[in-house]
Amino acid sequence: MPIAVSAVGQAALQNSGATDIRQLAQLAPSLQVSSTGSEANASARIRGIGTVGDNPGLESSVATFIDGVYRSRTGAGLNDLGEVDRIEVLRGPQGTLSGRNASAGTISVITKQPEFDFGGYGEATYGNYNNIRIAGALTGPIIANTLAFRVDGVYGKRDGFYYDTVNDTDYNDRNRYFVRGQLLFEPSSDLKIRLIGDYTRRNEKCCGAVYVDTREKFDATPGVAGDYAIAGSNRIVDVMTSLGAVFPSAGDPYNRRIANTRGQAYANVTKDYGASAQIDWNLGGAALTSITAYREYKSGGASDIDYGNLDIGYRPADGNSYRQFHTFSQELRLNGEAFGGKLNWLVGGYYSKEDVTVVDNLKFGSQYGAFAACRIVATISPAAALRSPTAAGCLSPTGRAVLSGLVPGTTPAFGDATPLVLQGIDRLSTLNNLGDTRSAYYQDSQNFAVFTHNVFKLTERLSLTGGLRYTREKKDFHADINNNNTVCPAQQAALGPLLASPALQQLVGGIITLTCTGNSTANLTGVPLRDKLKEGEFTGTGVLSWKPIDDLLTYASYSRGYKAGGYNLDRSDLTQNVFSTPTSASAARLRFDPETVDAFEIGFKYKSRKFSLNVAGFRQQFSNFQLNTFNGTNYVVQNIGSCENNLNGGDTDNILATGACTGKVKYGVVSQGVELEAGFYPARNFAVNLGYTFADTKYRRNLVGSESGEALDPALFLLAGQQMSNAPRNVVTMSTSWSPEIGSSGMTALFYVDGRMTSDYNTGSDLFAEKAQDGFFLMNARVGLREQDQKWSIELWSQNLLNTKYQQVAFNAPFQGAGSIDSVRNFGGTGNQVFMAFLGEPRTYGITLRSRF
Repeated sequence: MPIAVSAVGQAALQNSGATDIRQLAQLAPSLQVSSTGSEANASARIRGIGTVGDNPGLESSVATFIDGVYRSRTGAGLNDLGEVDRIEVLRGPQGTLSGRNASAGTISVITKQPEFDFGGYGEATYGNYNNIRIAGALTGPIIANTLAFRVDGVYGKRDGFYYDTVNDTDYNDRNRYFVRGQLLFEPSSDLKIRLIGDYTRRNEKCCGAVYVDTREKFDATPGVAGDYAIAGSNRIVDVMTSLGAVFPSAGDPYNRRIANTRGQAYANVTKDYGASAQIDWNLGGAALTSITAYREYKSGGASDIDYGNLDIGYRPADGNSYRQFHTFSQELRLNGEAFGGKLNWLVGGYYSKEDVTVVDNLKFGSQYGAFAACRIVATISPAAALRSPTAAGCLSPTGRAVLSGLVPGTTPAFGDATPLVLQGIDRLSTLNNLGDTRSAYYQDSQNFAVFTHNVFKLTERLSLTGGLRYTREKKDFHADINNNNTVCPAQQAALGPLLASPALQQLVGGIITLTCTGNSTANLTGVPLRDKLKEGEFTGTGVLSWKPIDDLLTYASYSRGYKAGGYNLDRSDLTQNVFSTPTSASAARLRFDPETVDAFEIGFKYKSRKFSLNVAGFRQQFSNFQLNTFNGTNYVVQNIGSCENNLNGGDTDNILATGACTGKVKYGVVSQGVELEAGFYPARNFAVNLGYTFADTKYRRNLVGSESGEALDPALFLLAGQQMSNAPRNVVTMSTSWSPEIGSSGMTALFYVDGRMTSDYNTGSDLFAEKAQDGFFLMNARVGLREQDQKWSIELWSQNLLNTKYQQVAFNAPFQGAGSIDSVRNFGGTGNQVFMAFLGEPRTYGITLRSRF
């Protein structure tokens, strides 16, 4: 097959301990999978390219298919998969057969199907963190050689990896079950019908986060760029401490101790279920395949959104915070041969309808008002004597007197506007337990596509593959906002006139922003928010392949991929600032454009009985790359492009008014590199597999935030010319398996080890230095004893055997400061943003008993 693909079978997955696609990355060097705010969501990347975060409005750049059925969000693949036949990772855009949303690649899971011979397996695992996993399957005939069944089931329960010191409980636990039933009907050799139904339920507390950097940075030499110094304390941390905050992981994030608001429960019940029918019918001169599927997915989102014990923000567990997907899809393919077998042709059509509902009840917490007011006062002056967290506006009597100019030798801090500013701070301190009561966002999409994929055998050894697909996408968006934050409109009315003053604009703008951020205003209740989009795109591929000898395939290819546009359904502002109430026309601001990619690849594949080697060189150019960024308060989605004109630093400053492009906008992201996969099989029971990926995945220079040339968001000032986030340049994987026979006993031993070495990378989409991750090495191992035909086996195993410490994603702690090392280096001032991280899993180990029959 003349494409770059990694295929991992059931035995390799079992030896590595992989039960979902996240753990598959241990064996596939070009794949990286991380989960952040919820175990129900994940982000997959291939060759450094993927969709950042778990924004429900963004479909993944890495398309996931399970038994031929498209799963619109990668998180579906984090479910237990049961027993699989194999998992294929197709690298690079798959624009013909996989269609939309496969701009970076595809993960295809093929599960075990029913058999006409009776059989099955059962296994039980126990490990540290009280890890219990029970799995099994049963298959056999219902009608001999005509109708067969298969049932798979998995139950898993485990303690969490984090300990909450306030609530005396653990987080990132595991409590889930999965069941899949199948029927295989083969009434004749020409007709095959496979019916699949599955159900997954997960009830887990996720996800805990630790503090990784609580320092305040400042410019020790104003006017001299490139340096910074560390202050004796962080004023934001001081404010939080004065309100009762604790930082149990400060200085040692890998103690995995966290502190959430007392009684603020996480409610992450996730249900994922559906059914599919695949019909394969040999019509004689052609074969018809039909895949029909319907799926539902719902994940609860009640949580402590600030990840600390200070009650800054929360989503209560009242049933009004969840994301839900209803998806119907139908695919038809007709394929056959022509011209005496010189042409293998395929034509097909695809239709899908997906209804997305995001319901939110995000509220400012019971201590938010005091915290936000204290943050403003600390920004005015770091002097602790001015603050009193229990007083109105967080102003101590001394502080109020000083700012009011009542202390001898002082003048009103804000001139004639001082009373209005102080009233605004007082008003901010009353903002507690207000926000969304039940705001619902709806995105209804329909997708139509027709495609063809054809292989022309020019000679016995030379083939030309051509594929073309046309996709038509339609999305309708509307939202119903219900919000009880009456403080916001009061602030806008009282402080709005002061925004005209250059001297007061930053301070007053900060007060209004902290009051109204995230569309939190009672004035939005009942405002009709509607928008729609339509788009059409051609994608396809062309491949020239040549087999100079039977064991060697060489190829060169071009492919074009596409990822649909849509709407930002995560917490975001409907206007450029929050100084006035959004209108119905503001809904269009949530829209982002489709992402496209042009990819070029050359490679070869060699395979013999004892050795295999696959090598691919690639270059991928992404236009309108969809980037999702959390800036500490909201999620910003922009389409990254590169202006053909020099922006003279407009994309690397912190000014929104600069950096717009008046010329042509070109592709903004390039991924290029080399991939190698090698296998050594010197003996029947011994195998070594090696993989290496070098991926230079970078932003271009002169970046803009849309195809129309709008300026890049100032929070992304570091991007130009840099390696993308979560995109290590070098990844090496290795696995060795040896299963020697033990004399003439009929038993075999198992010795298995695998490893993944990753070079340095940054985990934040804004590339702040505080989010950098050093290179690291992960190792898994397994030893066991197996009876002939594996009627029984016992295995001891460990994942992350060396207990390597690493973070999946670091992020700005919500509302907890602003500014970073890089902002101080580049622009001076102060950086007091507190940073947190979702950590990788620690070492786990255990024992597994398994029986097959």
